[in-house]
Amino acid sequence: EAAVERRAPPPPSPTSAVGAEPSASGGRDGEAMDNSRFRQPAKTRTRGPMHVEGNPSHLFEDTSGNMDPPGAGYEGSSTGFGLSGEGFLSDPVVSNLAMAYGSSLASQGKNIVDQNIDRFIPVSKLKYYFAVDTIYVGKKLGLLIFPYMHQNWEVRYQQDSPVAPRVEVNAPDLYIPAMALITYLLVAGFALGTQSRFSPEVLGMQASSALIWLVIEVLAILLSLYLVTVNTDLTTIDLIAFAGYKYVGMVTGVVAGLIFGRTGYYVALGWCCISIVVFMIRTLRLKILSEAAAEGVLVRGTRNQLRMYLTMAIAAVQPVFMYWLTFHLVR
Repeated sequence: EAAVERRAPPPPSPTSAVGAEPSASGGRDGEAMDNSRFRQPAKTRTRGPMHVEGNPSHLFEDTSGNMDPPGAGYEGSSTGFGLSGEGFLSDPVVSNLAMAYGSSLASQGKNIVDQNIDRFIPVSKLKYYFAVDTIYVGKKLGLLIFPYMHQNWEVRYQQDSPVAPRVEVNAPDLYIPAMALITYLLVAGFALGTQSRFSPEVLGMQASSALIWLVIEVLAILLSLYLVTVNTDLTTIDLIAFAGYKYVGMVTGVVAGLIFGRTGYYVALGWCCISIVVFMIRTLRLKILSEAAAEGVLVRGTRNQLRMYLTMAIAAVQPVFMYWLTFHLVR
């Protein structure tokens, strides 16, 4: 009966089973408890009232610390990169470099202009035609008004080049023609003013007519010299100078007309016309008839006759222009 009444052992309770077998969940709980010892409690951030300095419209606090304000390096401050315009230009090193660079550019430009300007305007040759003085101008004006007593019409040369006009009265120049043209325009304006006919447009037309007829005359002479095949040392500037000498007689005639009336105008203009014809023939015959002049006699032939006719035609056309450009100024 004792063996029958032996009771079976009670089933193990869940609590003892858990305590007897260390489970994985129990191990994790232990590790969590250990880590909780080193974990700091979370701090909650609280936003305080925003303190704005300066402009209250700023939305964020300036956290840049001691950084330079924007644009400090560009406003002439010594801090930053120093890129101020005034400070950069006031630097003596930079200013000296800029001046040296500008001077080099200017010198290079001047050299380029000097090298290329002679292709269109012979500046070095023009200096020769303006190398005059007061004595030369006085003698040349006397020669243009009274050329009958002058004997030697040859131009002296020095080392295959003609001497300057200030030491040679027979040399052509541009000073007297230029000044005579300007004086002619001034006298024409005065004459038109005395007749109540002056206006800037009329004076402009007068100047344009004088220049246009001068250009036409020079071009016609050049074409004639080319057709006649004349080998001469006459240049275009020489022809401009010789054609411009007639303005001296034109000014003399107009001034005489303003003082003495139309009678004085015709007398003075007639005298100046004859003088300019004599002057042109005696001057140009040594240039155009150079071969015959070199031999001392007039070589007969068709070519030389054409040259003589050309010389006389150039001289004869001067009075025509003188009268055409002045007759309407005296009434």
